[in-house]
Order: sequence, then C-alpha cells, then structure tokens
Amino acid sequence: MSDLLPLIALLLGVGAIAGFTAGLFGIGGGAVMVPALFFAFDRLGVGEGVLMHCAVATSASVIIVNGWRSTRGHLARDSVATELIWPQPIAKAWWRSYALWIGVGAFIGAWWLAPRLRSDTLTLIFAVVAGFVALQFIIGRPSFVLRRSVPGGLAPPIAGSAVGALSAVMGIGGGSISVPLLTLCGVPVHRAIGTAAGFGLAIALPATLGFILSGWGISGRPPFSLGYVNLAGFALIVAAAWFMVPLGTKAAHKLSAVPLRRIFGYLLIAVAANMARKTGIF
Repeated sequence: MSDLLPLIALLLGVGAIAGFTAGLFGIGGGAVMVPALFFAFDRLGVGEGVLMHCAVATSASVIIVNGWRSTRGHLARDSVATELIWPQPIAKAWWRSYALWIGVGAFIGAWWLAPRLRSDTLTLIFAVVAGFVALQFIIGRPSFVLRRSVPGGLAPPIAGSAVGALSAVMGIGGGSISVPLLTLCGVPVHRAIGTAAGFGLAIALPATLGFILSGWGISGRPPFSLGYVNLAGFALIVAAAWFMVPLGTKAAHKLSAVPLRRIFGYLLIAVAANMARKTGIF
C-alpha cells in the first residue's frame, strides 16, 4: 500500500489538472492524462506491449465524463457550433454531422487500428502530433485563416473520421487537433474550444467501447481492467476532475484569445517532448 499511495496521489492530481484543462481548452484532458497513466502503469509493472494501449484507453474513458461536463458548460455560454454536431433537420442532414463521423473514426481507431500498433509506435504518434499542434498554437497567428467557414460536402466523413481515428489512438478528446482546424476555418477560438468539447464526447464513447472490445482477454493488463480500460485509474481521475471542469470552463471565457492559444501550445509541447523522450529518440 505504501508503494501505491504515491501513484494514487499522482492520479488524483492529474485528474484535477485534466478536469481544469478539459474546461479551459476543450481538449478532454488527454494530453495530461496519457503521460501520467503511462508512468503509473509502468511503475505498476504493466507489460510494455500493452502499456500505452492501457494509458490511451483509460484516458478515453475519463474523457466521456470530462467531455460531457465541459460541453454542458460551453453550451450554457452559447459557445458550441451545434450545427457541426447535430445539423438540422437531423433526419436529412445526419451525414453532414462532424461529430457522427468523428465517432465512427474513433471506434475504428480504438477497435481495429490501435491493437495493430506497437506501444512505442503509439507513444511516438502521440508525441509527434502533439508537437506539431503545439507549434501552430505558439507561433501561429490567431488571425490567420485558410477559409471563412467549415467545409461541408465530403469533408465531414473524410476529415471527421481521420480526426476521430487519430484522437482515439492518442487517447485524447481531439481538441488538440480540432481546435486548430476549426480556427483555421474562421471559427473564433472560444467557440472552437466549446465545439471541440462536444467532439471529445463523440470520440470518447465509441473509442472506450472499441478499447474494451479490442483489449478483451489480452494478457499483461493492470488489475481491475475492462479490456484495455483500467477502472481503478478511471475512478481516481474522474473523482478529482469532476469539480475542476466548471472552473476551467469559466476561466476559458475570461481569457483573451492570444494567451489562451499560447498557454495551450506550451502545455502541449512540454507533454510532447516528454513522451518523445520515452520512445528513446533523444
């Protein structure tokens, strides 16, 4: 028990940070949770072959709760582009829903793609993508846009599925990918963050189901696991994150766009560098 107490404290602390960042950045907290869960499971002796899989799967399960609470908070402030999540009339325009296709991609990524990737490959993907996104937020111009509206047509099934699949294998809520994409399409940063929170929920639910199915019966997982999802890690992080998401949501609407982008970028680049170090690149 004395060996477990520091890990429990670590996960509670990570939960608090993840909850706050979920509300603040619309990212679900995965950028914080995945490295911490990776470290915790490594200390518990989880096999290298499933180490990163368990970290990203457990992170995805927590994002169900964080994403739901964050989305509710941003909806209350009218900062969610609901037409990208549930276009109206939904019976005729369902295929234009980015959230739907993001969810399809997330399930495929968790159920089919992630189990076919090695743990160190998943770690490297996490580090590289997070690093590129971080640089865009740090040195990119907030006013720079590629177009003035979010594309329709084939973009929802193609771009949505890609964002969902990549987010699932990274164990993130997709905000670190969808926020910059939305801002490049002319969506104001606060509205992009709120919409990304909704996308995070669309990613987390099918991704968690996919990780449960793909990890069923796999050896080397930590105790109290359902597939690749560790229920103990889920419970500890959610317990701490629950009270912090609303605080992050309030803070997001008090900060101007420029410092918000830079804080987000510096957080991501620190995480990306640490995860790259884990792969032995430097």
